[in-house]
Amino acid sequence: MLDINKIENDFDKVCSDLGKRNKDFKNELNEIVELNLQRKKITFEVEELKSEKNKISKDIGVLARENKKDEIEKLKNAVSEINIKIEKLDYELKNVSDNLNLKLSYIPNIPNKNIPLGKDEEDNVEVKKWNSDNLKNGGEAHWEIASKLGLVDFELGAKLSGSRFVVYTNKGAKMIRALTDILINRHTNNGYKEMWLPLIVNKENMYGTGQLPKFEEDAYKVDDQYLIPTSEVPLTNTVRDKILDKSELPMYLTAFTQCFRKEAGSAGRDTKGLIRLHQFNKVEMVKITDSKTSYEELDKMLLDAEDCLQLFNLPYRVVELCGGDIGFSSAKTYDLEVWFPNQNKFREISSCSNCLDFQAKRIMTRYKNDEGKNEYVHTLNGSGLAIDRLFAAIMENYYDGEKLILPEVLKQYFGNQEFLK
Repeated sequence: MLDINKIENDFDKVCSDLGKRNKDFKNELNEIVELNLQRKKITFEVEELKSEKNKISKDIGVLARENKKDEIEKLKNAVSEINIKIEKLDYELKNVSDNLNLKLSYIPNIPNKNIPLGKDEEDNVEVKKWNSDNLKNGGEAHWEIASKLGLVDFELGAKLSGSRFVVYTNKGAKMIRALTDILINRHTNNGYKEMWLPLIVNKENMYGTGQLPKFEEDAYKVDDQYLIPTSEVPLTNTVRDKILDKSELPMYLTAFTQCFRKEAGSAGRDTKGLIRLHQFNKVEMVKITDSKTSYEELDKMLLDAEDCLQLFNLPYRVVELCGGDIGFSSAKTYDLEVWFPNQNKFREISSCSNCLDFQAKRIMTRYKNDEGKNEYVHTLNGSGLAIDRLFAAIMENYYDGEKLILPEVLKQYFGNQEFLK
């Protein structure tokens, strides 16, 4: 959530900075400023009426001691009229404030000042590559390999739940468990606190991390609750409404969960395979930091995600997202993209973002800084990793046409076998 005072006091700069997202927000911001002026005007009128009411109440007290009943009655009538005016203004104030907060909730975070400019993913900037000198090219698609080896039953997933649901079977199911174990162990060994979380959260949690109201159409709703689209939602909200000591920061959290997304905006994209599922598996990383070290912690989080891919010796590249592709709550994002030989391209497997204090203002999480004053924390999140996509990348990079060569780190989970066939 952006600070309304910042919008008012630095209107042109906020418009310019948000414009880096490849959209003009000036009209929306003008509406917000106008609503805030209305809110201030009504608030002032209410305070004036309350002040007048207090003065009359004191006068009534004086007149009561003098037993002037007629004058007291007139003043009581005046108080009743003031109460009616206050009630009406309070109603108007609530409507204006609700409308103001709603419009503010649709305004995204201000991007980092050095963010690459661009319209979409084609304008993202490559930062580095790893193990990409001898990329495997061509070969079978991961869904063909997984079906041939009896690791995934795509037809059964569709039969049970519909399109973009899958069933992992036999050693495929075991591999999902193994991948989860490897990733969680990696993170906990590096200082992350593991959490086991509910998969259903209330709307306050979805609002807190920026999924609501803007992205409601992409969420699965159960009555007035939501299936989580990522464990970033419950992990970040574990500190909601708290004032932390600086000594508690930085806070590192991790969790494995299944996640649920309708993928409403991706019609026709990646309809085959494991890239874009409605129910998927993911290990998430979340950091809660002070306001001065969050970018340093973002770089560390990126290395944590990279280390996960290096465990499997998978080629990848890192890109920094441009203004037109960056997420709603993020100020700066790195995407980690793993190599898919069949598609002859890198595909996202992790996204590491610094949200600064954007989410913290929504969940009201602060810490006591060195001066003893309350300051909003900064929140970061990153995939560590998207497990179904990791499974798919292993299929395509390690299949030799007959058998799946197991990465070294996976062999212990399969009796030190060299391959699956």
